[in-house]
Amino acid sequence: MKAHLIAIGGSAMHNMAIALHQKGILVSGSDDEIFEPSKSRLKKLGLLPAAEGWFPEKITEDLDAVIVGMHARKDNPELLRAQEFGLKIFSYPEYVYEQTKGKTRIVIGGSHGKTTTTAMILHVMKECGIETDFLVGAQLEGFDCMVQLTTSAKYAVIEGDEYLSSPTDLRPKFHLYFPHIALLTGIAWDHINVFPTFENYVDQFRIFLDRIEKGGSLIYCQADPEVKKLSEDHTGDFKKIPYYVHPHDVRDGITYLKMESGEVPLKIFGQHNLQNLNGAMLVCEQIGIKREKFYDAICSFKGAAKRLELVKETADSIIYKDFAHSPSKLKATTSAFKEQYTNRQLVACMELHTFSSLNAEFLNEYNGAMEMADEAYVYFNPHTIEHKKLQPITPEQVKKAFATDNVRVFTDSEELVKELKKKDWHNKNLLLMTSGNFDGLDMVKLADQLIG
Repeated sequence: MKAHLIAIGGSAMHNMAIALHQKGILVSGSDDEIFEPSKSRLKKLGLLPAAEGWFPEKITEDLDAVIVGMHARKDNPELLRAQEFGLKIFSYPEYVYEQTKGKTRIVIGGSHGKTTTTAMILHVMKECGIETDFLVGAQLEGFDCMVQLTTSAKYAVIEGDEYLSSPTDLRPKFHLYFPHIALLTGIAWDHINVFPTFENYVDQFRIFLDRIEKGGSLIYCQADPEVKKLSEDHTGDFKKIPYYVHPHDVRDGITYLKMESGEVPLKIFGQHNLQNLNGAMLVCEQIGIKREKFYDAICSFKGAAKRLELVKETADSIIYKDFAHSPSKLKATTSAFKEQYTNRQLVACMELHTFSSLNAEFLNEYNGAMEMADEAYVYFNPHTIEHKKLQPITPEQVKKAFATDNVRVFTDSEELVKELKKKDWHNKNLLLMTSGNFDGLDMVKLADQLIG
């Protein structure tokens, strides 16, 4: 087997390249720019292209598959050559399905919590010695790659993203996986550059449910009104299993799962994580993992990279970073922190960085999203707005959109850092939330400066 990856340097694509290489497939690829850590990881396995750019001569008629990443354009010269030759051309999710056709596919969908829930399931399966193929959107502790494709695994656990599949395939990724077991975490409008109305966005999840294999299972979060309505109204031929927040107790900054047989201490916290955990447990039950085994395994789960990830901790202060950027994620993450550390003040910083979050029409969705923080700092870079070709927004607009008095708005990351350094961090926690990096902020270095 020979496969060529167009835009091999992307986060998802270079992991796919590694997974195919490990499966024994001959992998080639191209990209016009490759950054770290993709570059080093590809180079280590001999998969790094000799030169950056697009080279149509790499497309030969003996290729079994050409896989197109989101970074490629429709007029990409390698893609055009592949089309001329009539080769089999796949988007990234199409090829994942192609590689997992004969397996029991478990697909985790939802606007938030997908990565964490997928990571929980993978962690438990690994602890229980169950081999599985997988696709997950973050680096996980104990896993070398974000993708694994084998000939021997019976299962495939897939994080089902609702974003588009490729420049030539405008279907949402999770429409292409056809799950036997589906989990739906929550629905909160996102990606407005692709789904211009909330109704259009919800429709994508309805189609996801349409794709569940006959006789399969849908595990859904009943606490989310949109998920509840969509799931309970759907007439598909599959079993429906609702889930809620797992019963728990919080003492001295530690969350304990409450069970009939006693308690289990966790390394994670927050209502949203305890919802994710309950959903993951029900998925695991569907494949024969008993609850006792699940509890034994989940107590060592530390979370996925950038999802409530510990940066630094002292006796009376703690700093976390999180990928949260959408309104629902901000609210869930700040609430989780206040519930976990009731006796400490919370300073929450978030960066408006995505297309949706920087869109003037979408800003009002952030109403009340940071209200649980004692102090809330919102940062955006006007140059990012220019780069995304969006209408300018002002700090006054942003403050009005968040609609709580605790919010201050910054457009200079250095000024934000200066403000943080002025604080006495005794009995205070800091939460840094962004899908970017506050314009190059070294969060580990900052944490050392703030709390030593």
